[in-house]
Amino acid sequence: MKIKSLRLALQTAILAIVFVVAGRTQHANTATFSEQDLQAKIGYCTDCHQPSGQGFLQGSSPIPRLAGQQTQYFENQLKAFIERRRVNAFMFKVSHSLDPDMLPALAKHFNELNPKPVGGAPGELADAGKKIFQGGIPEANVPPCASCHGPEAKGNGQFPRLAGQIYPYLIKVLENWDKERGQDPAHPDTSAIMEPIAHGLNESQIKAVAAYLSSLE
Repeated sequence: MKIKSLRLALQTAILAIVFVVAGRTQHANTATFSEQDLQAKIGYCTDCHQPSGQGFLQGSSPIPRLAGQQTQYFENQLKAFIERRRVNAFMFKVSHSLDPDMLPALAKHFNELNPKPVGGAPGELADAGKKIFQGGIPEANVPPCASCHGPEAKGNGQFPRLAGQIYPYLIKVLENWDKERGQDPAHPDTSAIMEPIAHGLNESQIKAVAAYLSSLE
């Protein structure tokens, strides 16, 4: 009996290995892009977002940080550009040129990067921004930013990482929320949660929160 049991266990283990290998082979055979294709797209992204994904301070059109971004959020936003739920003429062209199967690989690449923040924000505003981030503004119905973005502002799943984000980019997005996000009300994503919050912040509060977030590593 022991020999039969051992033989059965061995056969089961071998079958399991065969199925795993077969599954991997099938996945490899169905891949629609090569490693060379992926590296070419990463290179294209980093032409603007910089090699380490830290973003770029560029006048009135700051380029956002991608480094350390949540993979689910990263993929969702590229899909939003493709579906015109988020409108940006340049990013529409970029996202449409991507193989849909490549999105997870791109998201993983940038998620694993961790450069120092670019900086450049007024340091004297950071304390006020920290209070808003941690405690919100109850009288304006603005909840703590940390409740969704995490205590270190590194995001969670669909909620983006804000730590180290470019200072003027954060200001631009928060001050122009209706023009930046939620441009297809019939198909909203998690960004719809932010609309009343962005509207609840005045100019000085936006700058304070942006200064604090941009300083975080």
